[in-house]
Amino acid sequence: MSKADTPTRSNVRKRNEGGAASTGQVQSLTRGLVLLERIAEAPAGIMLTDLSMQVGLPNSTTHRLLTTMQQMGFVQQTGDLGLWSIGVRAFTVGSGFLSSRDLSTMAMPILRQVMEAAGETSNLVVFDTDAWQSVVVGQVQCRELMRMLAPIGGRLPLHASGAGKAFLAAQDEFHLGRILQKTGLPQYTEQTITAPARLKQEIMQIQKQGFAFDDGEHAIGLRCVASCIYDEYGEAFAAISVSGPKSRIPDERITHLGSLVMRAASEVTHHYGGKLKQTS
Repeated sequence: MSKADTPTRSNVRKRNEGGAASTGQVQSLTRGLVLLERIAEAPAGIMLTDLSMQVGLPNSTTHRLLTTMQQMGFVQQTGDLGLWSIGVRAFTVGSGFLSSRDLSTMAMPILRQVMEAAGETSNLVVFDTDAWQSVVVGQVQCRELMRMLAPIGGRLPLHASGAGKAFLAAQDEFHLGRILQKTGLPQYTEQTITAPARLKQEIMQIQKQGFAFDDGEHAIGLRCVASCIYDEYGEAFAAISVSGPKSRIPDERITHLGSLVMRAASEVTHHYGGKLKQTS
C-alpha cells in the first residue's frame, strides 16, 4: 500500500474510496466530482495545494484530474496565482438542472409577482438531500437600493434559513431526526436555534401556519419567510421565499408575507403537477 493510500488521509477520501469499493463507483470519476464540488464552494478560486489538502489527494493526482476537466471546460485556471475555478462547461451542464421539468421557467413569473407584491427579493430554493442544505437556484431582486441577497447557487443551512426550516417541517419525525443527526445545529448568529427542543417547537408552529420564518438566524439583520413546493408524491423538494432587511420586514408584515409565499408555492406546486402535503 502506497503512502497516498494509507488510512491517515482525510475523511472525505476515505468515504469516497469506501463508497467506490462497495457501490461500484469509478474512483477517478468520484474524485473528479468531489474536486468539482470543492472548487464550486470557492467562488474566488482555490490553490492546487489547498484543494489537494481538502480532498486528501496527492498534488500530482489532483493536478492530473484537474487537467482532464480543464480540457473538457469544466474547470479553468486563472490569475497570476493559477487559482482553479469553475469553467463554462460546468455552468452549461448545471443549467440543465434548472430546466428540469421546467421548474425554473414556470416559477419565474410567480417569483416576479411575489417580488411586486412584497416589494422584497423573492427566491426559488431547492433542497440538496445529499449535503442537507437549501440551495438558491432562482431569484427576482427587489428595486430597493439596500438589498440583502443570497447569490444564485448559494447554500444555506436547513435549521437557520426560512426555506430550510420549511423543509424540515415537511418531514416526518423519523426523517427529521436523521437529518438533524447528520447536520447538527451549528450557530451562525445569536438568533440561530441550537437547541433541538426549541427547533421542534418552531417546526410545530410552521406546520400549523404553513410557512417558516427566519429572523436573522443565518445573517444578522436579514429576515426571510418561506413555504414549500411539493412534487407528485407530496414530498417537499423546493420552496419560494421572500427575504429582506428587518427594517422593511417588521413583525406586523410576517403573516401577510407568509400568506403570499404560501399562495405562490401552492401555485408552483399545481403547475409542476405536484400535490400539497395533507396536514392533520
